[in-house]
Amino acid sequence: MQIERRPRSRDPISVAIILLAAGRASRMGVGGTHKLLAEFAGVPLVRRSAERAISSGANSVTVVTGYRHEEIQAALDGLDLDLAHNPDFASGMASSLKRGFGASKPRRADGVLVMLADMPDVTAGDLTTLISAFRTAGGHAVVRAASQGKRGNPVILPQSLHEEVTLLEGDVGARQIIESCGLAVIEVEIGDGAVLDVDTPEAVIAAGGVLK
Repeated sequence: MQIERRPRSRDPISVAIILLAAGRASRMGVGGTHKLLAEFAGVPLVRRSAERAISSGANSVTVVTGYRHEEIQAALDGLDLDLAHNPDFASGMASSLKRGFGASKPRRADGVLVMLADMPDVTAGDLTTLISAFRTAGGHAVVRAASQGKRGNPVILPQSLHEEVTLLEGDVGARQIIESCGLAVIEVEIGDGAVLDVDTPEAVIAAGGVLK
């Protein structure tokens, strides 16, 4: 007797987050405090960003470290995430993007959500909304956060753009890839958090942070 096999349902579209925390934060001043170690409600910014990434519903979180990586790693102690050190961090953001995309879990995911660690108002709910939009699109579109029609971050790139990421050089992000890839771009309104980063001591304080 032949037993009919039920067709297997496709696994949910997987999304890996790479949290970029490698930069030198040069606008904080020579020998100054590290913006990602500034505390928001008593929690270092890099840890708060990582906790929100973990709570988003993503399949994995990988933090790319570089500048003062020992301190960043200590601030992340005990969290359920992977670390990927970028020794070439001084060359610019492209090297960190490549290091993140090349890490084991992002390399196997259907999409990679690129999150900047210095954006204090991006919430776990915002990330969940972006991931949901990517999955609804079947994993074949770019999904980008926006604020009142202004493009911002985070952004989700389909795995099909992995090769384009490996070709990036210098202090550039994924914008040129998004504009030239030919894929649909879905912009998701998440409010002011999409365009607020903290690059200076004044910006950290204005956002509610305490410099350490």
